[in-house]
Amino acid sequence: MSSDYGDFTIVLPTLNEGKNIGMLVSRLLGEYKGIKVIVVDDGSKDNTKEEVNSISRRNRNVRFIDRSSRKEKGLTASAAEGILSSKTKFAIVMDADLQHPTSAIGKMASELSHGSHLVVAVRADVHGWELYRKIISKTLIVIGYAALFLRRRARCKDIFSGFFGVEKSLFSKVYNANRGRFVSSGYKILYDFLKCVNSSGIGIAEVPYSFGLRKYGTSKAGFKQGLLLFKSFLT
Repeated sequence: MSSDYGDFTIVLPTLNEGKNIGMLVSRLLGEYKGIKVIVVDDGSKDNTKEEVNSISRRNRNVRFIDRSSRKEKGLTASAAEGILSSKTKFAIVMDADLQHPTSAIGKMASELSHGSHLVVAVRADVHGWELYRKIISKTLIVIGYAALFLRRRARCKDIFSGFFGVEKSLFSKVYNANRGRFVSSGYKILYDFLKCVNSSGIGIAEVPYSFGLRKYGTSKAGFKQGLLLFKSFLT
């Protein structure tokens, strides 16, 4: 594909990622000519907003959405707002904690440009997780995959990936028709999207990558998020 990425917006949901966000946005702009970046912040108490605004003043392709006054909080709500607010043909959602490699975006963009409706960055291997976390993750994946299979919904190898790209028009259509089934306060927006699409109604591509350790900040995953995931299974 062309070396210009003007048809793509990177959506970065954030909450207290001030130590990571400046480095990530600068890296994206440096590696992908013309790419747009939307940082959707859920009310950070650190310097996330200042870091992004400092870059956006120098580069019009960077935009900051402040969700601090929204009643509806959560990564899914933030990611959905970012996608819907984008003005490009495609949107790619990724974490802002530097665990998702920017090097995978080129392959993801290529798959979307060549006709895939959805491209999922699949965790080929995960570094640094303790055994209990791997067991919990595998168990939830089995349950989630079974729910999709029994309902004949779209599936991929990493149904809980937080790193994926999609046609904006397709996402808008699915989201607006199934808004109540998206668990806004949850953090698995890809799963909520998959459960709203028939298995035969979408072309899905996969791009493998290695999932690294967070360098700065703390993970947002916890017991509450696990309960919200079960809510996703049931809706």
